[in-house]
Amino acid sequence: MKRLARLLTIWTVFARHRLDQLLPDHPATGLLKLLICLHPAAWGASTAEQPWARLRLAMEQLGPVFIKFGQLLSTRHDLLSEDAITELTHLQDRVPPFGEDAAFAIIEAELKRPISELYGSLERKPLASASVAQVHSGTLKDGREIVVKVIRPGLENIVEQDLALLLTGARFLEKVAPETKRFHPAQVVTDYRHILLGELDLGQEAANAAQFRRNFEDSPLLYVPEVHWNLSTSKVLTMERVYGVPVSDTASMKAAGVDLAQMSEIGVEIFFTQVFRDNFFHADMHPGNVMVSLKDPANPQYLSLDCAIVGTLSKPERFLLARQLMALLDKDYEQIALLMIEAGWVPPTIRVQDFQNALRTVLEPVLERPLHEIEFGPVLIRLFQTARRFEMQALPQFVLLEKTLIHVEGLGRQLYPELDIWAIGRPLLEQWIRDQIGPSSILQSIKRNAPALAEQLPQLPRLAWDALQELRKLSENQHKLLEKVEQRHLKQLRRDRIFTLLGLIALGLGVSWAANPDWIPQWSEVPAGAWVVGSAGLLLLLNRLRSPADN
Repeated sequence: MKRLARLLTIWTVFARHRLDQLLPDHPATGLLKLLICLHPAAWGASTAEQPWARLRLAMEQLGPVFIKFGQLLSTRHDLLSEDAITELTHLQDRVPPFGEDAAFAIIEAELKRPISELYGSLERKPLASASVAQVHSGTLKDGREIVVKVIRPGLENIVEQDLALLLTGARFLEKVAPETKRFHPAQVVTDYRHILLGELDLGQEAANAAQFRRNFEDSPLLYVPEVHWNLSTSKVLTMERVYGVPVSDTASMKAAGVDLAQMSEIGVEIFFTQVFRDNFFHADMHPGNVMVSLKDPANPQYLSLDCAIVGTLSKPERFLLARQLMALLDKDYEQIALLMIEAGWVPPTIRVQDFQNALRTVLEPVLERPLHEIEFGPVLIRLFQTARRFEMQALPQFVLLEKTLIHVEGLGRQLYPELDIWAIGRPLLEQWIRDQIGPSSILQSIKRNAPALAEQLPQLPRLAWDALQELRKLSENQHKLLEKVEQRHLKQLRRDRIFTLLGLIALGLGVSWAANPDWIPQWSEVPAGAWVVGSAGLLLLLNRLRSPADN
């Protein structure tokens, strides 16, 4: 019943915003369009707003699952048009707080102690509120300042219902419109489910923050707040409170004497370090999640907040990414095309020359400009849009990476419009590639596998004995097999010699007969037995002349 009630709510919102106008003309969508138009909410609905703007409003009204899903889709330049992307990037995730009493009750239930025993102080009024959680400020018993993040109550049930409905809709779309399968709508929803459920688990966010903090321990570039594990669960997260200004507040940074060009370069270095050195990158680096500490304006430091969404790449994927970026910088369009085909992003049936020419047509006018004038975020977008015409199927982790790169470059250029992201990124890329194929990488691999090798050492004598026994058995079997083959060969050789001899005798008689016709009696005088013997000899010769495969 709850799922049916939620479905009716979604139907009403879709009708109120006349989202039937976004559905494509397809036999499978005819019934959906009719259902939306039949709802009373659609009869007087305004269509003055653009359809994608109405979709954004509908998603904001439907709550966290649809808001977050729209934000994810706003990064999928391989799926949606630019009009859709532009509108969905404006999705707002700001909702009223759910109440101080409810928040405090969740904290006490999760940590199993009264607030007064847990914290030195905790403000009842939320510091911030969003669709998934809200944040309260406070102090520990020792006076250290903290923030406490609390998941909204009852959110899990709504999320599971909406995710189930989205997945059902995606599977229905794949079934009734097979041409959509290349965009993997069900897989998109499944990947989104993984991301959203990760945001609902504050324990996972805490673990991500701890990993980032360890990766950048004592780093002058980035500071990650400390997690207080004894005051954290899957629904409550207590972290060190940090102070700074939003990365978008350039006026405050200038007033404090911060070198904005330096800040933009630090941001790019952090991104490449996370992706290639650590293989663990913050995948939600919008301005709300990044601040700048002004404690030491001469040496400014980024502050990383909200580590719920992270991305990782396997080593082959990082090699692929590095090679693609290097090929892009070198304007090697054939290499870009081949790498995309090799990665499985584009079907191997696509003609490389056609794909290469399409890439050159789109990218050449952009890449001919000076590097500091090129915004590589839009370049990647155009690259994906071009590849979409060739049935591109990008992996989710690369989509996250593209989204992160766009955020990083956008933040960097906001600080310093003449930022050349590749003047910083290319040396880091080249150094990483050298490190992966150099002696240090081999030594690290040996060191990493040393415990496993040490564990196997006591077993080596037994393994060696077993191997020798297997080799002995194999040698014996091979010897027997060779004997059988040799015997068969000898028999075949004897038979061939007999056949050859008889055939030659018959051939000699035939030649003698042709040379001395009177030497052989007339046909009628030849005994029947001679005919039989002669025919047998001829057959034997023919048998010998057959190919070895026929014997």
